[in-house]
Amino acid sequence: MKQKFFFLSLFVLTALSCQTLIPSSAPTQPAPVPISTNTPLKPTAAASLDSSIGAAGVGDSLYPEFGNGGYDALSYRLEILVKDVKTSELNGKTTMIARATQNLSRFNLDLSGFKVVKVTVNGADARFERDGQELTIIPAQELKQGAEFAVVVEYAGVPKPMMSKALYFPTGWIVFEKGIYVLSEPDGAATFFPSNDHPLDKANYEIVVTVPKPYEVAANGILEEETDNGDSTTYSFKVRDPMASYLTTINIADFDVETSTSAGGVPIRNYFDASLSKDYRQAFARQGEMIDYFSELFGAYPFEVYGALMMNQPFGAALENQTLSIFGSDMIYPDSPESSELVVAHELTHQWFGDSVSVAQWRDIWLNEGFASYGEALWTEHLYGASELNAWAEGSYNMMKDNAEYFSPPGSPAADDLFNYGVYQRGGLTLHALRLTVGDQAFFKILKTYAEKYKYGNATTEDFIAVAEQVSGQALGDFFQNWLYEKELPPLPK
Repeated sequence: MKQKFFFLSLFVLTALSCQTLIPSSAPTQPAPVPISTNTPLKPTAAASLDSSIGAAGVGDSLYPEFGNGGYDALSYRLEILVKDVKTSELNGKTTMIARATQNLSRFNLDLSGFKVVKVTVNGADARFERDGQELTIIPAQELKQGAEFAVVVEYAGVPKPMMSKALYFPTGWIVFEKGIYVLSEPDGAATFFPSNDHPLDKANYEIVVTVPKPYEVAANGILEEETDNGDSTTYSFKVRDPMASYLTTINIADFDVETSTSAGGVPIRNYFDASLSKDYRQAFARQGEMIDYFSELFGAYPFEVYGALMMNQPFGAALENQTLSIFGSDMIYPDSPESSELVVAHELTHQWFGDSVSVAQWRDIWLNEGFASYGEALWTEHLYGASELNAWAEGSYNMMKDNAEYFSPPGSPAADDLFNYGVYQRGGLTLHALRLTVGDQAFFKILKTYAEKYKYGNATTEDFIAVAEQVSGQALGDFFQNWLYEKELPPLPK
């Protein structure tokens, strides 16, 4: 994610958004909990002593209540009928196919607000309870470990945005004068559909949205069908690659759609709010070139399609929704397309680092934001050469050193300050320092190896360190300890 930060009286643009191998020389503090790829954590102490009750949280080290335990979501089908865009009143129906990872007499989904009308499990009516964001479902028959099951939740009402612990602005399903947009990192998905709302449990998606004319819908994945219902239109999208719930997006407005294909063959579709000046589109002119360049550095683009979505609303952020990054109108500057390209580069880099490879714990957010910040630097180097990269590194380093009290070390952000500028800029500098330490050949091999090894899954900082050590042949525990966890900023390698 890219946010607007007000820092020292200056607006600074910065990007907002497993099999664990722990090297012998890994950092000694803090020690994140090892996590297995795409497997929900076992019930924590917060769960009942009854082993058939799914935990009301995956046990995230910063946000233990996020997500749920006891099952692995395989796919979601979202069916949303928006009755009135101005009020956002809707009827929703979500079907989740999941596999039980333990015997389940009850389990939870995350859903904020709404009236839940009906719940079924494997076609049979199920009882349910509400407690804040927790929707507890009690199936008619206990689900056995290893069994696949289908949950259908029908709900209705007006979604309300939420104020996350991690951010200072509303997230989730948000209504504005010209339509609706969705910006859900880290926990806003629960404002519009029931899910296991943690990136550790990724799934495939079908997104079917009906809106009154003349409104249109932009969502993740491939638009497979558009159905004219007379006074309304139904848009059906499919996401075939695993996606974290917070990256799910549904946006409703009057759009101009521009399509193209990168030279390397990646389809691109950009949605621009039709009320925006066309000058905003200049920042996306080299999107295809950018996709192909990053594919050379990181490995093949991991999804079926890519594109940007620009809303005519200044919400102070951009977010790397999988296959369809969203940009507020105050994140792109028509009179400065070159600087705006860096925001585009940031969100595109996230498609590899954040979307394809997702964090297993939110504390490791630098694996998203530090990588995307360095993606900006790499695009600068591509356009203007090594001298501009060096200028970026020197300027960033001096700014961080002179104002170190404002920035947390990137490996240990606070729960109420997850997107501290340190995870962006110092996270990006950590990668640059690694590049200077191991050399270009090893560094870019590290990025490709990491992106491929954890593709469509989840990773931790320890996983990245293990790849870096394996590829480079160097012991890097002290290096990462100093750059990621120590308060004092270490010197840049020469």
